Amino acid sequence: MSPKYTHAIVARISDALLENGEFDVQLAKQQHEQYCTLLRSIGLDVIELPPDDQLPEGVFVENSAVICNGVALIGRSEHAKRRREAESMGIILKKELDIPVIEIEDPHALLDGGDVLFTGREFFIGISGFTNEEGARAVAMAYPEYPVTPIRVNGSKRLKYYVTMAGPDVLCVSSSPTCQEIVKRMEREASFTYQKLTLPEESAANMLYINGTIVHRSPTEIPKAYKVSIIVIPF
Repeated sequence: MSPKYTHAIVARISDALLENGEFDVQLAKQQHEQYCTLLRSIGLDVIELPPDDQLPEGVFVENSAVICNGVALIGRSEHAKRRREAESMGIILKKELDIPVIEIEDPHALLDGGDVLFTGREFFIGISGFTNEEGARAVAMAYPEYPVTPIRVNGSKRLKYYVTMAGPDVLCVSSSPTCQEIVKRMEREASFTYQKLTLPEESAANMLYINGTIVHRSPTEIPKAYKVSIIVIPF
């Protein structure tokens, strides 16, 4: 069971993102264009937002909101700039998609979309440096038709760095000790049973499954995953 996707929202890369670290911004822009082309090729209506030098991390649109069954839940960060990104996303969702938008009222709640994994049957919410128990409760209130399970994520990463969906009822994970510990917690608490696609590199587990298509990193980024064949589960 997998959700059907119709739209993708992306934000173009701002030159101001250079202030947050050293990388090849021109290469990043080229890769971003290729990413948008790929999304369109698999049938998505891609909404491209202009770069915002005041909110350079706005390119990470996943962090700002959760969307399920035509309802958007706006994320909530402890950082002012990231809250402004989420507020802007709420406006865009109302204007471009005309869908209901829910804002979190609990002032103590933190919620980052990168910590929200929807399997098509239930939600797993990473309790991390970006999302807390109150944020997980906000997801449960927004989508009462689905089980919601909080999962502790130690360190500086979000849940979907370690675990994503690789197909209907298929979790994509890595063989790293950190990821395996997270998966054990998920399996203990899950309301449903899932198959697993286990890949060597930790970063290989961060993929997208969109309407029957897997979007993953290039062979140069995850060579070990390609050696063991990245596609091993039929669906």
